[in-house]
Amino acid sequence: MNPSQFHAFFVQIGLMLTVAWFFGYLLKKLGQPVVLGELIGGILLGPTLLGAICPDIYAALFPVDKVITSSIDALLKVGMLFFMFAAGLEVNLAHFRQSKWLITSTSLMGGVLPFALGFGGVFLLPTLWGETDRPLLLALFMGTALSISALPVIARILMEMNLLGSRIGMTIMTSAMINDLIGWVLFAFILRNLGRADMNGNIFATFGLVLAYTALILAIGRWLVRPIMNSARLFQNWPGGLLTFVSVLIVLAAVGAEQVGIHAIFGAFLAGMALSQGHAPEQKKTINSMIQPFALNFFAPLYFVSVGLKANFSSQFDGTLCLLIFLMACFGKMIGAGIGARLGGMCWREALAVGVGLNARGAIEIILASVALEYHLIDQRIFIALVLMAFLTTLLSSGLLKYLLK
Repeated sequence: MNPSQFHAFFVQIGLMLTVAWFFGYLLKKLGQPVVLGELIGGILLGPTLLGAICPDIYAALFPVDKVITSSIDALLKVGMLFFMFAAGLEVNLAHFRQSKWLITSTSLMGGVLPFALGFGGVFLLPTLWGETDRPLLLALFMGTALSISALPVIARILMEMNLLGSRIGMTIMTSAMINDLIGWVLFAFILRNLGRADMNGNIFATFGLVLAYTALILAIGRWLVRPIMNSARLFQNWPGGLLTFVSVLIVLAAVGAEQVGIHAIFGAFLAGMALSQGHAPEQKKTINSMIQPFALNFFAPLYFVSVGLKANFSSQFDGTLCLLIFLMACFGKMIGAGIGARLGGMCWREALAVGVGLNARGAIEIILASVALEYHLIDQRIFIALVLMAFLTTLLSSGLLKYLLK
């Protein structure tokens, strides 16, 4: 990059962090997740508002330059590896053993119903989704996008309400973990097939490869990485060495994921999940204290502000599509997970609270939509509808949970 491009690069980074902090602070004061403020900041800074009101200023701040754009995209992709690693650290398989039937029924009903609505909606209303030469992949993606939850956002909401250690909190977190894990496997399968003309003859091989890679990462984490990290002498009084070691693991897992034909962020998520199992609480807390602050407060704000910068919500907004996706997401997750929790033994009020908690999509939904947009599986209209759905379901879950659990 030449000096002028460096200048524009750092101006954009500074502006994105500034609006992320300002609107994140406002939303936090209102009792809402910070990620919603970061999205609002990106929308206001992007073509939706600033680009429409002051196009000259917008063009000066965000010039069309492939070098700058590719540099920021590379930074954001590296950041997403650490963000997804931090999300993987929230996964705790031990909770499943405590309430097997409750969690199984909740995660099953909370995943199957929204998936069926998303999958069926693509085929029942084909004209609404635009022209596509890959309808089956689009249907699989919409089903996956509606069935998945947002583990980091849900964890943050439950922490703020002091519910993370409660029966309801553990049910929500563990069910969300199972939904997310299955959803990421499905999404990895979709990504692997995006470059193919059809899916005939490779469905089971691809799905088996994804599951095999998942099992491999978890096995390496348990039998190789865990003994190394539990070595008292290796990282004693050397937290910087532990951070470097973990960073290498994230990159290697991402490289392996790309090598087998799935997205790098799935590998980073698996690395976090592998490191969350079986380690001493002090060591896990140390990893969290090193990775999460920078991932959640530098990389994540940049990424979610960039979402608003990518889309023009005024020119690409489709009200019918947005309403349909929002209703399918809420009905599928809240009713499905609520019925599952009721079958698992909870009263209706608690079961509805579980469904409401699982309905928060937030950051993970936006990441899925961004990757699908990058691969041209969805268009700008569907991308905007998914972003708005993630925004509104997170807002709705935070408010309704407080009401239901008074």
